[in-house]
Amino acid sequence: MLYAGIDLGTSSVKLLLCDEKGKIINTVVRDYPLDFPREGWAEQDPSRWYDETVAGLRLLTDGYGARLRGLSFGGQMHGLVMLDENDKILRPAILWNDGRSAEESDYLNNVIGGDRLSEWTGNISFPGFTAPKILWVKKHEPEVFARCKKIMLPKDYLCYRLSGRFVTEPSDASGTLLYDVKNGRWSREMLGICGITEDMMPEVRRSYESVGRLRREVADALGAKEVIIAPGAGDNAAAAVGMGVVGPGKCSVSVGTSGTVFITSDSFAADGMNALHSFAHADGGFHLMGCVLSAASCNKWWMEDILGAHDYDGEQNKITGLGEGRVIFLPYLMGERSPHNDPEARGVFAGMSMSTSRADMSRAVLEGVAFALRDCVEAARRRGLEVREACLCGGGMKSPLWRKILACVLRLKLNIPACGEGPAYGAAILAMTAAGEYASVKEAAESVVKMAGQTEVDERLAEKYDAVYERYKALYKNLRDWF
Repeated sequence: MLYAGIDLGTSSVKLLLCDEKGKIINTVVRDYPLDFPREGWAEQDPSRWYDETVAGLRLLTDGYGARLRGLSFGGQMHGLVMLDENDKILRPAILWNDGRSAEESDYLNNVIGGDRLSEWTGNISFPGFTAPKILWVKKHEPEVFARCKKIMLPKDYLCYRLSGRFVTEPSDASGTLLYDVKNGRWSREMLGICGITEDMMPEVRRSYESVGRLRREVADALGAKEVIIAPGAGDNAAAAVGMGVVGPGKCSVSVGTSGTVFITSDSFAADGMNALHSFAHADGGFHLMGCVLSAASCNKWWMEDILGAHDYDGEQNKITGLGEGRVIFLPYLMGERSPHNDPEARGVFAGMSMSTSRADMSRAVLEGVAFALRDCVEAARRRGLEVREACLCGGGMKSPLWRKILACVLRLKLNIPACGEGPAYGAAILAMTAAGEYASVKEAAESVVKMAGQTEVDERLAEKYDAVYERYKALYKNLRDWF
């Protein structure tokens, strides 16, 4: 039998079809636009997600539809989708990297109080989270807020359209600031503060649980029979499953549009310093996660928007002088989340001279993203967590140079999965579990996930980067008030 994983990303939906052994049969990518109506805002039309997903499913299953047994989702987290009583989309979705709700986030942290938020949800507020977005709509678009009858996350909108089931699951719900992560339920306190009711929120089911079937008209168009649907996971939890980061004491690093450091645990533990998020994992456990808002997107911006270049390998082949730190780049193009929680932070190049070259600045971009991720790793180490190796996924995984920089900056041996489609592959694994192909997510991941190689730490280069990292940290500290 075959299983489909759907990764609803920020710029495209990626679909993957594999068999029960994890062998990939087909992949499809469908793009859609990302809108920036004002500086610091980011929105998308949810109907485009659905249209491109259905079109992608037709291409994905062409010739295979009759063998499709299950599908599930990974998806961009924290986005706010609002529907009226007739399931009409009320406004464009406000995305994870949208910083408009900084004032509302400050209100939650400083007036309601970070300690109370942490008690109710396990986390403090960040502008990217869903709850402050709801407060922003309530204040600035009261007519939209008054008509809202359903609130859901991006991948859950896909699930609703494809199955008719209004559900979510713990890993994605954890990033709303409306969910009590420790006790596994919607927070009555936070719902009340936001002025919404529990019946406006989706039912919370397990990531790997069968919650329904693919709607008959969609299944018929694919030539499929009964297709089991599981609710899936937030993109980082799905990617972790797709890399075998399941069970306690494991770590993954993602360098996609955003960047994350993801550390698993079998018990709930809030980060008292609030630099890391305390979320549920798709395997039924928990994880701590640090998130930087701009990662591979920084390199894309630098390459395509600034340099007007598309030959990524060619540009990177010109880079020399790793660890010399002549130019430093702060990668805060959309503000920053972990560990600074600073939506006003912005990207900066520092240290240029008349001898600075294009290659120096390209190197600084790659290094700056690595330093931002190290901030997250260091937050975990301050909590006493021993992190010595990690699985690497995302677009940054494809660059040997960037892998070397990341390994030495983070001081982590990086394991490279054979399948680079982390969230979609993880979603397919969750679908296998929901269909009964495997008894647990752990069993499924151990059976199908394979590694293709690793990048070791070069100790001499790591020592150089330790010194440059101190300069990187000082740069943000000195510019924070200016931001």
